Amino acid sequence: MFRSFGVALAAACVALTVGLTSFGQDAGGKKITVGFAQTGSESGWRNANTISVKTEAEKRGINLKFVDANSKVDNQRKALADFIAQRVDVIILEPLEVGGWNSVLQEAKAASIPVIIGDRNVNAPKDLYATFIGSDFVDEGKKAGEWLAKKTGGKAVIAEMQGEVGSAPARDRKAGFEQAIKAFPGMKIVMSQTANFRRADGQQLMATFLQKPEFKDVTVLYAHNDDMALGAISAIESAGKKPGKDIMIVSVDGTKDGIQALRDGKINCIVECNPLLGPQLFDTAEKILKGQQVPKEQKSIESVYDQEGLDFGRPEKAVNINNSKVEGF
Repeated sequence: MFRSFGVALAAACVALTVGLTSFGQDAGGKKITVGFAQTGSESGWRNANTISVKTEAEKRGINLKFVDANSKVDNQRKALADFIAQRVDVIILEPLEVGGWNSVLQEAKAASIPVIIGDRNVNAPKDLYATFIGSDFVDEGKKAGEWLAKKTGGKAVIAEMQGEVGSAPARDRKAGFEQAIKAFPGMKIVMSQTANFRRADGQQLMATFLQKPEFKDVTVLYAHNDDMALGAISAIESAGKKPGKDIMIVSVDGTKDGIQALRDGKINCIVECNPLLGPQLFDTAEKILKGQQVPKEQKSIESVYDQEGLDFGRPEKAVNINNSKVEGF
């Protein structure tokens, strides 16, 4: 996908001075080392995000220490402790959960190692990390709800597939969506369960939904990501129903498979969530290591895609929407 990025200005900034010749090496010619603690590989979005970071690190000559936490927050916390012990120059954390980071972030600060929070923000004092780079998940949920309210005239019976319990996108996409539909008495969420951002879980949960007596009134499925929506599509088709027609589907992400389902009429709307954070993460790391100020929060610009022109915000993107440079996204 062609992506563009926006920078949200903030007053609070941080700076750490390290002598650099060209980014990738310090003044002594030693390679810059960056520790990257990833949540896992649970979805197409996550894989694309990992590839983006690895590709950008290689391009810039960065020594990247990568840890896949396999969806276990304790693995991430151990990875950060190991990065601190190894005295890496910068840590990139894409946290699985929102809370529980104060202690290890304090250790990184004490070791003068700047931490960049990517994708999902944390509930921690802002002086413990350098900056957050990622999406506004509440806004993504709002966009999904606003599109649905406009499309249905404010009347919908909704089943919801939540992401991983305790994760920021699951919590915030739900909250934003509920805020958007609150003004419409004819829009109600009648069932809501987690499918862990995984396609197989989405398929299994949808099969369960379809068997419940109350599902007969459901007109819309709201999925917190494309993988769960795609799993749900398989279950809907197995039940002899037509996804996108018998059951309207609204999702968040914009993966290659998701966009194809949108083109095929099986998904009705996708709110974009940008995974290609590698360039922005390392641009920011370079500024920090050069002693330059960076905003405390940097947001990605994201669009809404539907079947009427794919992107009602920027229709010119419809031409390039599937031209991703990252395999699998």
